[in-house]
Amino acid sequence: MNKYVLVKIVSVIISAFSQIILKVSANKKYDNKLMEYLNPHVIISYGIFFLCTLLGIYSMKGTSVAFSSILNALSYILIPLLSFLILKEKLSRRQLIGIAIIFAGFVIYSL
Repeated sequence: MNKYVLVKIVSVIISAFSQIILKVSANKKYDNKLMEYLNPHVIISYGIFFLCTLLGIYSMKGTSVAFSSILNALSYILIPLLSFLILKEKLSRRQLIGIAIIFAGFVIYSL
């Protein structure tokens, strides 16, 4: 496997976990609007997003834009699955159908 592809996959996985941290923060109640945005969960999540952006830019050195976009779609599978596993959220039928369509797209692209 190309090291740039691996960097992109790691970036997408880290970004998905960052989304979960933001979801945890969104479910909490805060005293004022400012604290909704200036709490450690939000600041850490956006820092991780910035790191993932840098990793994504680096990965473009060795991957095409089309393939990079395909790898980005992996996040649409990871985030609901992580929400199910970590936050105990239920997966809706619509989400499961969407995940199946994205997975089918991966298979078709790889043929």
